[in-house]
Amino acid sequence: MIRTGSEHVYDVVVVGAGAAGVGVAVTLQHAGIENFVVLDRHTVGASFASWPAETRFITPSYATNSIGMLDLNSIAIGTSPAYSLGVEHPTGEDYAAYLRAVAQFFELPVRQEVDVLQVAKVGGGFRIETADESLQAKHVIWAAGEFQYPRFGGFVGSELCRHTATIASYDELEGDDFIVVGGYESGVDAAYHLACRDKRVCLFDKDCPWEEESSDPSDALSPFTLERMREDQFVEQVELFPNTPIESVARVDTVYEVTAQGGRRLRTPVPPLLAGGFEGSQRLVADLFERREDGSLLLSEDDESTLVPGVFLCGPAVRHNEHVFCFIFKYRQRFAVVAKAIATSLGLPAEDLEEYRKWGMYLDDLSCCGVQCAC
Repeated sequence: MIRTGSEHVYDVVVVGAGAAGVGVAVTLQHAGIENFVVLDRHTVGASFASWPAETRFITPSYATNSIGMLDLNSIAIGTSPAYSLGVEHPTGEDYAAYLRAVAQFFELPVRQEVDVLQVAKVGGGFRIETADESLQAKHVIWAAGEFQYPRFGGFVGSELCRHTATIASYDELEGDDFIVVGGYESGVDAAYHLACRDKRVCLFDKDCPWEEESSDPSDALSPFTLERMREDQFVEQVELFPNTPIESVARVDTVYEVTAQGGRRLRTPVPPLLAGGFEGSQRLVADLFERREDGSLLLSEDDESTLVPGVFLCGPAVRHNEHVFCFIFKYRQRFAVVAKAIATSLGLPAEDLEEYRKWGMYLDDLSCCGVQCAC
C-alpha cells in the first residue's frame, strides 16, 4: 500500500544518485534552486561500486590543464577524481567514494534506499511513487540506473551466460578456458583480466571494434583498452573472433556449447561470459517521452520530454541528432542546460551557470553543445 506523503511540493526531484544525479544536483544548486531532493534506490554511486574489483575507468583522470578544462571524470566544477583519489584510472569503488565526497561537500539533499516505482503527470506537476510514500514535484530529472539492468537476449540461450556486470572479482572465477561474448570495452576488460590470470580466452564480437577507425570513444575502443590488448599476456592468452556473431548457447551434459555464425562450435565447462551491455532505467519512464527512430527517448533542446513538459533526462542515455552522450565528460555538458531550463521556469536568473561555459557547455546552441570534438 502506497502511503501518501506530506503536502510539500518540491521544485525538482532528481531520481538517481550516480554521476548524472549528483552532477546535475550540484548544478541545480549553482542555478539557485534549493527546494529539491535526490532519490536513489541504493546508495550514492552504487552502480560504480558494483563493478568488478579490477575494472577501471577507460577515460583518464587528471587534475586540470593549461586551458582550465576539468578532469574528464569530474561531475562538478572545483572537483577532480584524480586529485581526490590520486589515481589516473579509478576503480568503480574509487569513483563511488568520489561521488559520496562530492555529495557530502555540497550538502546535497540525498535520500538513499528509496525505490522509485512510478513517475506520473498530475495536474501541473508530478507524483513520484516510491515503495513507501508519494512525493510531489514541479519538475523531475530522470538520472537513474543506466548500468543496473544487465542486457540478455540477442541469441538463443543467452540466459545461460553470466553477465560481466555480476562478477565481483575475476579472482572468483574457476576454470582455465573461457568464452567471452562481446568485444567492446567490458568484453575486452574481462578477457584482459582473465589473461592476466593465465586463463585462455576466446573473445567473440559481431563486429570488429578494435579496428574501428574513429576518434569517438562511443564508437571505437579507448586507447587505454587498445594498449592493454597489445600486452604480451593478452596476445598470448586471448584468441579474437571478429565479425562472428553468436547464434546460440546450450547446456550439453556438464559443458556449455557455444555455436557461432558459420557453424563454429566451442565447448567450455564454465558459463560463457556475456558482455552485452545494459537495458537502462529509462524504460521505467518511457511512457512520458516520445521515441526517436533509433528507439532512444526524444528530447527537446533542453533535454526535456517533448510529450510531457517538466520531465528531463540526464545521463548516458541522452541523444541529440547523431551525438551519443554516453561518457561522463559528454553528458556533464548537459547539466547546465537542464538546470537553466528549470531555473528559468521557476523565475530564477541562474546567473552562476555562466561559469559552466568553461566546460564547453553552450547553453543556447545545441549544435555547439553536442559536438564530439568539444568532448
